[in-house]
Amino acid sequence: MRLTDIHRCEIRPGRLVTWTLHPTAVEGVAQLPDDTRPPAYVQEAHVRTARTVREDGLFVPTWLGTAFDIPGRVDLDVLQDALRIWTLRHETLRSGFRWADGPPGSPDDELRRFTLAPDSVVLHREDVGDFRDGATLSRYLQDRFDIAADALTWPNFIYSAVVRDDTTSVYLAFDHTNVDSYSIFRIVHEIHQLYTAGLDGRTVEAAPVASYVDFCASERTHADGIDETHSIVAEWRKFIARCDGRLPNFPVDLGLDPEGPLPTQKLMRDWLTDDADAAAFEAYCRPYGGSMVGILAATALIVREISGQQVYRTVVPFHTRARSEWSDSVGWYVGGAPLEIPVGEVSDFDGALDLVRTALRAKRPLSRMPIARVLKLLGSDFRPTSPDLYSIVSFVDTRDIAGSERWDDLKAYGLIRVSYGDQVCAWITRLHEGLQFAARYPDTDVAHKNMRLYVARLRELITSVAQGTAPERARSAPPGARGTARPAPTQPAAISPAPSGALTRP
Repeated sequence: MRLTDIHRCEIRPGRLVTWTLHPTAVEGVAQLPDDTRPPAYVQEAHVRTARTVREDGLFVPTWLGTAFDIPGRVDLDVLQDALRIWTLRHETLRSGFRWADGPPGSPDDELRRFTLAPDSVVLHREDVGDFRDGATLSRYLQDRFDIAADALTWPNFIYSAVVRDDTTSVYLAFDHTNVDSYSIFRIVHEIHQLYTAGLDGRTVEAAPVASYVDFCASERTHADGIDETHSIVAEWRKFIARCDGRLPNFPVDLGLDPEGPLPTQKLMRDWLTDDADAAAFEAYCRPYGGSMVGILAATALIVREISGQQVYRTVVPFHTRARSEWSDSVGWYVGGAPLEIPVGEVSDFDGALDLVRTALRAKRPLSRMPIARVLKLLGSDFRPTSPDLYSIVSFVDTRDIAGSERWDDLKAYGLIRVSYGDQVCAWITRLHEGLQFAARYPDTDVAHKNMRLYVARLRELITSVAQGTAPERARSAPPGARGTARPAPTQPAAISPAPSGALTRP
């Protein structure tokens, strides 16, 4: 499933149909009691940021989505039933938030959860009409998703289908509070499975899915058990201090104006390698921990070349699906760990690999504590200043996700909303076809030039290591590193970091 935006996922003309929660279900929410299970720290930080940004006069959409085809003539009633059954599987989709009475910043400024009962979940279908032009349709979908999948409204998801005689394209959008990348990648197979069963008059026998709402309560209880004296807080405090009092941006010149408004962003996407080179690169990096280690090591070397920085500092996203019960659950299961790679101390790729492996082993446990909780405990030591807390370079291996071998035939895409931001969020995805690169970055000439240079150097380094043509100092592998066995799968991490803080940069 390639990552892209709504305008680059092969949208074709057709008749548009949408589904949202029925108005009667939405109207009844005001009468629901509070759900005692609190929001996750990542959810609360996201919602508070959206509110701050809106109050500062800028609308920054943050939804994620997926797109895929259903071949043949669709039965809309069966598809609607499949979408409703899927929605009921995942409690977070019928759970939302509201503010307790009290002005922003006051002790009563509390975000509280409510949860709709399963039997109240009814989908409302709207026949929007025919679209004869794909570009017009993509613009309409983006505008509709911006409103319907907004962090500050509920419900904050929408389902849609573009119907044709020979195939139907399905587009689903969710505010980030409900989903992460792993959630998005699983949707295609689950909906197809439910739809096919519905056509055959069957039910899908599946074990109950653990609730992300329950996970939020458990994680928050654990996070509230620490205070500002905890060693994890101390580690983050030192890391932020070495980043000049903020979390790190991508360490190349992005052409940002510190006094200017928050810039718009652009999407960059490209193929890095084919399957053969991706497999060879994985085999080379396996003794150090696999492709994720290799991508981070390569990035550290490349940013040293571009910017001259001798220490590569970043926050690495990790999934928090620590127990198998969460593996099939839709939610935002993401944490981050601070990483410092003193790449100036090494002269070759193997040296960088070893540094990254050591750093990941030492720092990964920090990702189990929500960053928003840590920042709250840091108090005046840190103030977030951007919708994205930090830049990321994320690696995701999707090949073991159910149905992934059909993604290309089904025109399956993961959708990224690109709007505003001064950070770089880059995702390298291992697909059956190879390695894909996608990123959103500030829309400046300098950023475009340096991001293009980064991608070109990343492709060159990965290919040279895979094909054994890198300079000797960059490819001296330890014994056994050049095996051909398929690497173990890496569980996907976040599609983006948890937003928090104010809009205006200092």
